[in-house]
Amino acid sequence: MFITRECDYAARVLRALSAETRLSVNEICEKESITAPFAYKILKKLQKAGIVKGYRGVHGGYAMNKSMTELTLFDVYSAIDPDLFIIECMASGYECPVDGRGDHLPCYMHRELCEIQQGVWKMLKRKNLQEVFAPEN
Repeated sequence: MFITRECDYAARVLRALSAETRLSVNEICEKESITAPFAYKILKKLQKAGIVKGYRGVHGGYAMNKSMTELTLFDVYSAIDPDLFIIECMASGYECPVDGRGDHLPCYMHRELCEIQQGVWKMLKRKNLQEVFAPEN
């Protein structure tokens, strides 16, 4: 599936962190109903992407490293899953077994899916996380 549970939980982790200056993994898990091993895995990826900042020690935990207005769902999802494609043939380097080879015609389906892929990315980039988590009523 395109948007995995891990991607969804990453957005929820950021939602929890957005309201606080710093939270422990246990506090994040409690607020968002996520298991600790899953939260650690997600936070590691978010930290690697520079989205969150980790603190060690007794008063350690995690905090936002970027503001919610700087981030989109695309940023979050691609930090978790860099191969954010609707289908595997969208990935660079993928060699289609039928596209223009031998008696096969060019793969027009691929062209259509590329347009859909671009549309999905555009939609994920259209609002920042502040707008997603606290829309104006």
